Amino acid sequence: MGVTILAQNALLAQNTTGPEFGKASPVGLVIIALLLVGTALLVRSMNGHMKKLPSSFEPTDPTPDQAADEGTDRGGIGPDPRG
Repeated sequence: MGVTILAQNALLAQNTTGPEFGKASPVGLVIIALLLVGTALLVRSMNGHMKKLPSSFEPTDPTPDQAADEGTDRGGIGPDPRG
């Protein structure tokens, strides 16, 4: 039985190329073209969004943010907590 299986595997290994071997389906080309078009549209959209961003995200007047920030150490500035 083992010899029969080995002989069948040897025959299958010899015929790896059939009449359709190496031929690409036209559907594959369409899928690749659609992926390329989708990628180009996404890059174009992303560039448009990137152009709308400001050059810097730093606020022009940081005073309101500093007043609202109570979690940082003020470095000894402010009223003395001991009274």
